Amino acid sequence: MGMTMSQKILAEHSGLNSVKAGDIVMAKVDMVLGNDITAPVAIKEYARLGSPQVFDREKIALVMDHFTPNKDIKAAEQCKIVREFAREQGIVNYFDVGEVGVEHALLPEKGLVGSGDLVIGADSHTCTYGALGAFSTGVGSTDMAYAMATGKAWFKVPSAIKFVLKNKPGKWVSGKDIILHIIGKIGVNGAQYKSMEFTGEGIAHLSMDDRFTIANMAIEAGAKNGIFEVDEKTVEYEKANGRGKTKAYRADPDAEYDKVYEIDLAAIRPTVAFPHLPENTKTIDEVGDIKIDQVVIGSCTNGRLEDLEIAASILKGRRVHKGCRVLVIPATQKIYLEALEKGLIKIFIDAGCAVSTPTCGPCLGGHMGILAKGERAVATTNRNFVGRMGHTESEVYLASPAVAAASAIAGKIASPEEV
Repeated sequence: MGMTMSQKILAEHSGLNSVKAGDIVMAKVDMVLGNDITAPVAIKEYARLGSPQVFDREKIALVMDHFTPNKDIKAAEQCKIVREFAREQGIVNYFDVGEVGVEHALLPEKGLVGSGDLVIGADSHTCTYGALGAFSTGVGSTDMAYAMATGKAWFKVPSAIKFVLKNKPGKWVSGKDIILHIIGKIGVNGAQYKSMEFTGEGIAHLSMDDRFTIANMAIEAGAKNGIFEVDEKTVEYEKANGRGKTKAYRADPDAEYDKVYEIDLAAIRPTVAFPHLPENTKTIDEVGDIKIDQVVIGSCTNGRLEDLEIAASILKGRRVHKGCRVLVIPATQKIYLEALEKGLIKIFIDAGCAVSTPTCGPCLGGHMGILAKGERAVATTNRNFVGRMGHTESEVYLASPAVAAASAIAGKIASPEEV
């Protein structure tokens, strides 16, 4: 019986010739990730192991991105725990204020994760790196602690769903619209503990930033991971970010899938997820008149350069609607500098936006844009659960950077075709 892409990576990292769905394997990991919320818990568990030297100082990444710059005393204490651990252990890839970025944009940019890798992170959106052809998935902090000590983690081999992407998306349709369309189709439990594997000629029409967005939100369909076939764009991206030889895995022709979906990219319209689940999707044509109080453009889902360029192209020469707050958060310092050099930051500020240092901030209701009771936000983030961005009676509508920028101008959810 043939194997899927994910199964091949798990087999190789477990030292096995083959694996099948349901197998339990112990696999070597190429990168272990933690942040300022999850790493302190892992470090506490690590101490119970006797605080040995970590398995590899270069294969652990600690990224202080969620509540930084420190929003309060508790956040400062959390970061201090991680900072001291990184110093004691000699962790090479420790990123703090000034050089930090949102972790799932930062690690690919630094060339720390790549095709063929097996990556775990104490953060559910670790699945982002599947855009590069890696098997990457979120784990708990105790699993992170064990992996830091041993370089290994256990996995239940997932079955898979195959998504065959075909044709070219329309002008204002991006990776965010595609993944929201898919989640709306299969539901937030539609891929529960399965690998979402993306293939087809339509992939060639997607930028790497589009792919990062799609893989990032695989978890919102309940998936164990999302993974794309490696192509020339992947190779070019990895070369530009200092990776060595690309390692591409292809599914076997006789690989088994629980389901196969054909996704016609040309038929997808800009899509918005209504409260309070990513599956509550409507096309922009079905939205109606929904006034908003805030727009957030950023996050590990949509804070990359291409996202900012799209938003700036709509906001250029225009002003944010009176009474609407707009936060733009470049995902890394490198992206911030590139946006500055391209004149995007000036466009945002001239339009009346606030531009922030890289942080997860409002995405998880941490800081930098908390919503009050009754307020509504359009966000390029990944979750819109009850209370996700603030008060439990606030609302978050998930959308692409294009729809977010258009909505900022209109003061209500709007299509870029309208403004």
